Parts: sequence; C-alpha cells; structure tokens
Amino acid sequence: MSTPEEMYRCQVGNCGYVYDPDRGDRKGKIPKGTAFKDLPEDWKCPICGASKKSFKPLA
Repeated sequence: MSTPEEMYRCQVGNCGYVYDPDRGDRKGKIPKGTAFKDLPEDWKCPICGASKKSFKPLA
C-alpha cells in the first residue's frame, strides 16, 4: 500500500493539468494507482506535452 506522500497529485503550470494517481493517464497508458514518482522519465502531460520536471506537487 502506498503512503499518502507517494500518491500526491501534481500540477503543471502550462495548462493546469493535474496528474492524479487515483486516475492514472489513460492517454499515456499509465494505469490507475501509479504514483507520480513511478511515471517514466519520458512521460509528458497529455494536454500540453510538458515534461515530468515541469510538474509541482499540490498541497
């Protein structure tokens, strides 16, 4: 079971997309329950194409 810290949501400033581990990323074929830290390094925002490094944790 993941801890809350591992399952935090992250948002990109470019378009406002929020990666939610509870939902995953259907377009990117990321299954539900995938923590942000476990996303592939080459994963991109499905809306604007921003890199994983562009995302910031939500409080």
